[in-house]
Amino acid sequence: MCVLKSNELHRIFEILDRDGDGYVSVGELDWLLDKVDVGTGPDELESIMGKKSLDLHEFMLFYNSISQQCRDEGGSKEGVDEERDLIEAFKVFDLNGDGFISCEELRSVLSRLGLWEEKSGSDCRSMIYEFDTNSDGLLDFDEFKNMMLRTNH
Repeated sequence: MCVLKSNELHRIFEILDRDGDGYVSVGELDWLLDKVDVGTGPDELESIMGKKSLDLHEFMLFYNSISQQCRDEGGSKEGVDEERDLIEAFKVFDLNGDGFISCEELRSVLSRLGLWEEKSGSDCRSMIYEFDTNSDGLLDFDEFKNMMLRTNH
């Protein structure tokens, strides 16, 4: 699992807090999970979260708790789970199922998740280029995996 920095968690929190009330609710988190086809219902989420909504500090503690549990469960199983998670994440981005992520697919998924702003000046081609080792303008699974497992960029 790729560990997120606090500024990345803060940005995710702001995106998830769709109503701007300073809390991420079960419904808002369920919205995200639904967008990435993770079948967790509101009741299960509330059970996992331990309450109906989290402020930023609680959200960060919640993320850290889940991250730590994943690391603690580790062992030889961790690599298998990580690989399976990456395959599922890859499928979310590979919209046409051809085994590659194109610039258009990347932009579409990031937009759907509320993580892409056209006015930002970012270009998904440059995002892909950084990890596109065979220079075909697409990300295959191994390139995607390297991107997701990067430690410092």
